Amino acid sequence: MLHKINFQEIITLAKQAGFQTLKFYNQTSNFSLKADHSPVTDADIASHNIIIKGLKKMTPDIPILSEESPELDIKNRIDWKIFWLVDPLDGTKEFINRKSEYTINIALIQNNKPVWGVVYAPALDVCYWGGLGVSKKQNSDSPPYIIKISNKKKKQRYRVVGSKSHHSKDFSNFVSRLIEPEIVQMGSSLKLCLVADGTADIYPRYGLTSEWDTAAAHAIVNGSGGEVVEIDSYTQLKYNKLDSMLNPFFIVGAKNILEDIKKYL
Repeated sequence: MLHKINFQEIITLAKQAGFQTLKFYNQTSNFSLKADHSPVTDADIASHNIIIKGLKKMTPDIPILSEESPELDIKNRIDWKIFWLVDPLDGTKEFINRKSEYTINIALIQNNKPVWGVVYAPALDVCYWGGLGVSKKQNSDSPPYIIKISNKKKKQRYRVVGSKSHHSKDFSNFVSRLIEPEIVQMGSSLKLCLVADGTADIYPRYGLTSEWDTAAAHAIVNGSGGEVVEIDSYTQLKYNKLDSMLNPFFIVGAKNILEDIKKYL
């Protein structure tokens, strides 16, 4: 089925949804709180509608789950072997506060793994996409280029990605055990993308995330040569295996760096 998907069309669709969110970005955007107390804005809904309509037209045989999908879809998705997993606006709090690091995330999940994804940051006009053995990045209208994860052996000073809004106690404790770490701050799913493109070495996530937050960037990390593993078990992070959409805590990096990091956990 994968060979029938025009992934370039999916990239274009993510950008179309992103352009729509920019219409709300510089004006007062109405928002409300969902049952889990997370905010949802007019831009979230507009992006969701564009992506759902586009994916249904391009790949009518593949089901879709979005963060803004009805609860029934979230319950039914546990039986799906392949599906699109969408966060129409990742980083809603950043968006509301007029921060530029929010993203549009579209991932293809097959057999509990993210096999391909696109992450588009509309306000930055930066796009990442990949999986299936290769990942790429494009800055604005410049030509796209292949990205590779940082893979230096015996690296003494790790560049560690952290949240721009807060650092948890667990994160602070982890960083305190490293040798002169450099903290690289970023918001939304771009945190994983910074590891994928080699800007940072590792991203330890001690905090709640949902599967739609990470899946697209996870695929991009895999395509760049990296891995996303659960912190407790050091097994590959999987999708669509539990009733809950919440991820366990995880860490992102190249395999050899993750092996080195074990001694700090």
